[in-house]
This record gives sequence, structure tokens and C-alpha cells, in this order.
Amino acid sequence: MDWSIPIIIFQLILLEGLLSIDNAAVLGAMVAHLPDDQPVQWPRPLAKLGDHLHHLLGNQRTAALRVGLLGAYLGRGLMLALATWVIHYPWLRVLGAVYLIRLAFDNLGQAEPGEEDAHAHPLEQHSFWMVVLTVEMTDLIFSLDNVVAAVSLSDRFWVIMIGVAIGILIMRFAAGIFSYAVAREPILKPAAYLLVLAIGLELLLQEWTGLEINDWLRFAISLVILFSALLYAHSKPFQLLRPVLVWFGQGFANINELVDWALVPLGVTLRWLARIPYWLYKTLTRTVEHPG
Repeated sequence: MDWSIPIIIFQLILLEGLLSIDNAAVLGAMVAHLPDDQPVQWPRPLAKLGDHLHHLLGNQRTAALRVGLLGAYLGRGLMLALATWVIHYPWLRVLGAVYLIRLAFDNLGQAEPGEEDAHAHPLEQHSFWMVVLTVEMTDLIFSLDNVVAAVSLSDRFWVIMIGVAIGILIMRFAAGIFSYAVAREPILKPAAYLLVLAIGLELLLQEWTGLEINDWLRFAISLVILFSALLYAHSKPFQLLRPVLVWFGQGFANINELVDWALVPLGVTLRWLARIPYWLYKTLTRTVEHPG
């Protein structure tokens, strides 16, 4: 018997576990605010389909993780199939890093005294399906490093998929546990978005400086952030840092405000472009109704 394949699969499962502790924490925090006693609100045309799928998906919090599990398999499979392309286009990591940093700022920003908001867009303000979309996007970006590491262990696609599939299943189970842990320890929620910020910065450092952050170091960084958050919540000496953390939160909010201001022209342009099909339709309709 060729023992190399089971060994590689075990290595892939271990690798997925090491690289996914932050993934599980973040996804768990993202869905923690969703009610676990209310069904998913489907669009009216899909209401009957939703009734049939309810027993399979469950209520909102559980459904978000289960839909995310399916998306993770599809997304990771696509990323593995395109692994060579992903490796040779580093700008994907830069875009992913920018998305993660913006997501962290949106959920960590704090308004200064006298301000109504922090120019933030936390997930609590979004609908179930927007939360699911954010979960999928975040998981896809997190998988950039996982895919590169997995391909380095084996050139057999089916072996990689087995190991990665088992690892994803374990990670989603851990995310479900973490979502309930957030209810008991609310400090874990901002800690999860600090993980998002750390991963975004790690991706930028790797691309812009060539700094290699190995799996064990990334794992250690994730543990340090989570345990530091718990110490802050339960240790009075650590809470002396609160003014500094508030200062950082207000800084994130100020950066959000600057980004929102810079994106105004882009938003106006996109809205204008989105109206072009409507204008064309109205023009063609008038031409047909009143030829000549």
C-alpha cells in the first residue's frame, strides 16, 4: 500500500486546520448576530423553495454556515483548479487584502464624541443574504494562502480536494462553536475583526516586501490576538489600554470617512452607468411609438 497519499491527506487536514483558526473565528463572529430561532427570509419568488429547504438549512445562523459550507467547497475547488493562475497573479492578493482591511475598519471603527456615526458599515446592519455573501467573499480571500500551500504538498488534484474538503468541514464546525462563544464572550467579536485586519496586512507584507509568514507564525498570531482579547475583557490592568483602543477605533473611523469621500465620484459614475440600459430602453420605446 502506498502510504504517501494518506500522509499527504493528513498533512492537508492539519494545514487547513492551522490556516483556518482565524477563518473559523471570523466566520463565527460574522454570523453570531443572526437569530438562531428565526427562519431565513427568502425573496417572495423563492418563498416556496425556502420552505422546502428549511429542514435542510435550519434557522438563520445555522443556515448561514451551511450555505457558507457549500460555497466554501465550490470556491476552494475553483481556486485549486486555477491554482497556477492564482499564484502567477499577485494582484489578487492585494485586492483581497484591501477588501479585508476595509471590512475590518467597517466593523472596528468608532465615532468620535459628538459624531452620529463612524462611517462604518458593520454586518449587523445588513440582511441575511448580504451576510452570507460577505462570508463567502471573506472565505475566498482567506483561501488564497491555503490554496498555494496545498498545491505545494501534492500535484494530485483529487488528493488535495479530499484533504481540503475534510479540513473545511472541521473549520465550519469550529465556526459554529465560535459563534456561540461570541454570545458568552462578546470581546471575541472585535477580536475576530482584528484577525481580519492582521490577515489583510500579512497579505500586503508578503506581496510588497517579500516577507514570508509561515503557517505556524500565522497560527501563533491568531492565538495571541484571541487570548489577548480575553485577557483584556477579564483583567483590569489590561483595561487600562482602553483609551488607546478607542483612539485606534476613532482612527479607523476617520480613514473610513476619507475612503467614503474618495469613492463618491466612483459611486456617482456607477449609478450613471447603471441607468444607461434604462435610458436606451426608453429611447427605443419612444422611437418605436413615434417613428420619424
